[in-house]
Amino acid sequence: MRSKRLLTAAMALVALGAGSAWADYPEKPVNFIVPWPPGDLEDVLTRIIAEDFQKEYGVAAAVVNKPGGGGGPFPGAIEVANAPADGYTIGSFVIGVPVLGHQIDIPPLTPAKFDPLGIFLTYPFVIATSADAPYSSMAELAAYAKDNEVTLGHFGDVLTPTQVTKAFAVNAGFTWGSDAAFDALDCNTLASGDADVINTTLQLVLPCLNDIKVLISITDERIPLIPHTPTIGELDPSLNIALWNGLFVTKDTPQDVRDKIIAVASKSMTSERAQQVAKDTGALVYWQGPEDSAARIEKDSETIAHIGEILK
Repeated sequence: MRSKRLLTAAMALVALGAGSAWADYPEKPVNFIVPWPPGDLEDVLTRIIAEDFQKEYGVAAAVVNKPGGGGGPFPGAIEVANAPADGYTIGSFVIGVPVLGHQIDIPPLTPAKFDPLGIFLTYPFVIATSADAPYSSMAELAAYAKDNEVTLGHFGDVLTPTQVTKAFAVNAGFTWGSDAAFDALDCNTLASGDADVINTTLQLVLPCLNDIKVLISITDERIPLIPHTPTIGELDPSLNIALWNGLFVTKDTPQDVRDKIIAVASKSMTSERAQQVAKDTGALVYWQGPEDSAARIEKDSETIAHIGEILK
């Protein structure tokens, strides 16, 4: 009996020690992994979170850029998946990583490895054309493209906004005359005639906003800088999806660790610094918690599957 009591007491001490260890999180440097080069919106906003995390908890917090494999294998995501589930390696991922990584059978990401802490950014993707184009809406573009060749410029076939743009054409009954991927899609692309229509982000065409037509936004809410421009979901509800970015951890990460990360990130995204990024670029910057984010991912997975069927 005495040995049983000692064993019980020992186990209680172990449990208490483990609990206090998690309560002390973070005790060492934390890395936020961005699987893209530095400088874009997800990188800028993740750096704001990392800086605030460091100030709040007094440990070093760094953004580590791990670019490569836009359509897989997502080396940055694989690093997060292979790291211990202790909150010291946090992923800052676009929709393709948690939604597609396991679906396209990337072994380190299969089965699904990640849980969302929250989604904080919707990229301000738009479809734009030159001011003198003979169409001023997606309906007019569709009618024109049925009898004329229209060239589409985009950032790559694997990106969600490109897939949405091509699926919209199918549903609207027209085909793009041709399409090509560009490293840069800005005012010069339209001015030079390299593409008739471009699928780009609003921030890249802000300098010539008065000289172009923005036909639609590929976002799930209207962009405040162009409030009269409809979203893709307003014109075709079956394609209601956006390119977003969020924070993710591996599935076994303790809840109290998650809560500490969320506490900082949610406050960071409502800060004046983050909201200024939104004002300057047209990005939608906010904080959507873990449950709503998980529901959004599930819905987006269905939409992506639907788009895949359209484009077969």
